[in-house]
Amino acid sequence: MPGARLPMRKIRDVLRLTASGMSSRKVGSSLGIGATTVIDFLDRARRSGIAWPLPDDLEDEVLEARLFPPPTITKDQRPLPDWPSVHRELKRPGVTLQLLWEEHRGRHPQGVFLR
Repeated sequence: MPGARLPMRKIRDVLRLTASGMSSRKVGSSLGIGATTVIDFLDRARRSGIAWPLPDDLEDEVLEARLFPPPTITKDQRPLPDWPSVHRELKRPGVTLQLLWEEHRGRHPQGVFLR
């Protein structure tokens, strides 16, 4: 389960320190967060077109909305597998959950990830 979101001040510090040439590990250590969290914020910033230095008029609410856009597919829109069919198929020799998953993804390529 994901933890609470970091304050925008720390996210701004991640962008600033990374732009100054610090590694993700050093940025994470200096801010008291994990290096993978730093990498996640940098990836979000890259995808949303945000780079350091940030514009002076960019407020925290706008920055947060750009870094954390609402999901494009809600849980209600995601197609669920036919579970009785999955259980029935798994009893057959040579059928694996991975194989059934790949078939499901082939039929519904956008049905799982929220990014």
